[in-house]
Amino acid sequence: MGGAGVLARRTGAVVPTSWSPGFIEELLPSSQQVSLLYHLSYLCLAKFPKLERLLRMRAVETQLLFGSSEAVLLKCVGTSQNLVSSLFPMLTHAVEKNKPTLAVQYLEKARTWINEIIRDVEKMVERYDIHNRDVATTTSDIITEKKETDKQLSQLSKDIAAMMETVKKLEAELNKTTAQLTETEKKIDAKNRELQNLVRDAAAKSSRLAILAALVPFIGPLLKAFYEARNAPAVAENIKALESELNQLSAEKTSLKQQQWNLQVQIIDWRMKLAKLQLDKDSIPEPTYLGEVQRYLTKIQKILIQLKGFWENVYSLLGTIKERTFVGEHLDEPDFKEEFLKSIRTASQIWEAFGQSCGRAVQIFRVQSKDAYRFLEIDPASLSQAVWQKEYDSVKERLQQLKVFDDSPKLAIQQ
Repeated sequence: MGGAGVLARRTGAVVPTSWSPGFIEELLPSSQQVSLLYHLSYLCLAKFPKLERLLRMRAVETQLLFGSSEAVLLKCVGTSQNLVSSLFPMLTHAVEKNKPTLAVQYLEKARTWINEIIRDVEKMVERYDIHNRDVATTTSDIITEKKETDKQLSQLSKDIAAMMETVKKLEAELNKTTAQLTETEKKIDAKNRELQNLVRDAAAKSSRLAILAALVPFIGPLLKAFYEARNAPAVAENIKALESELNQLSAEKTSLKQQQWNLQVQIIDWRMKLAKLQLDKDSIPEPTYLGEVQRYLTKIQKILIQLKGFWENVYSLLGTIKERTFVGEHLDEPDFKEEFLKSIRTASQIWEAFGQSCGRAVQIFRVQSKDAYRFLEIDPASLSQAVWQKEYDSVKERLQQLKVFDDSPKLAIQQ
């Protein structure tokens, strides 16, 4: 095994993650849901200019936040491209020419790029946290204002009371589905950790896998390489069994997520009908859409936290290579050198795909920061009843068209 075996043992503390470019699939519907729910809230506050201005301010803040998120993801694209076009060719040159000192310099430069991204993402996470608290304050302000105006009303109609009861039943069903989804996600996380540990242990016994595990923090390519190597059949059977369980759990998760979203759309529809009746009685509608806005902002924030953790892992992996591989003791070994060069070629392809995935994220934030909030340019109070209804129907249709993506391909081998 030689130098690669040493690398495998020394990189054992750094666990490759199954986190993959598939996070984009979560980012797209979440960002769209935020703007559409803002739109609904904006329509519901048409008769209340003070609250309408407050909501517009929060929506504009979200729009600006998405613009800053776009800039951070663009930096991720640039760094991924730099790894492919600069770092990996330089490492190849250093290995071929037996120049470990040069390789260390290149790796440290790459770690500097990555450290900048980590700091930028951390700042974005903090900004989302502050903004979400501001949205919560706005929700509280609307509730306070609603209480004051509702005092002037004798009582809500029986129709409104019936609608509220329907919404409560749907919310109870949604809470039950969400609990089932959370439990399924916990099972998936546990199986993923089990699969990671199994693949990591197998990688430590294979020269090529050990090097690839250090260069690529994705578990999919490691699985693919392991199967192609056609060794350790007993381990391969265990891995296949875990993959099968993961695929089954992922299918269950996708089904629950779709069920969850269908219930959310139904609740949104009933709340909109309720809001319309409340507006007819000059009562401020419940600010429930803003609660949903907070939820999806939190979801985007969690994706950014994942992104930060991902780059921290990459930073650590490159540090391991720098400190424990390019020490001059293994570069003269032909087998080690050839395996390292093969792994760099594989890593280049994987990182290129990751950069493209981040590029799609850039486009998602770009659309959301520029086009999705144009409804703020129109005063909802100026809309006729027919135009207001048409606007509502349009937003409702777009919400219903949002689909939950299938998670299972991200857990299987990436081709």
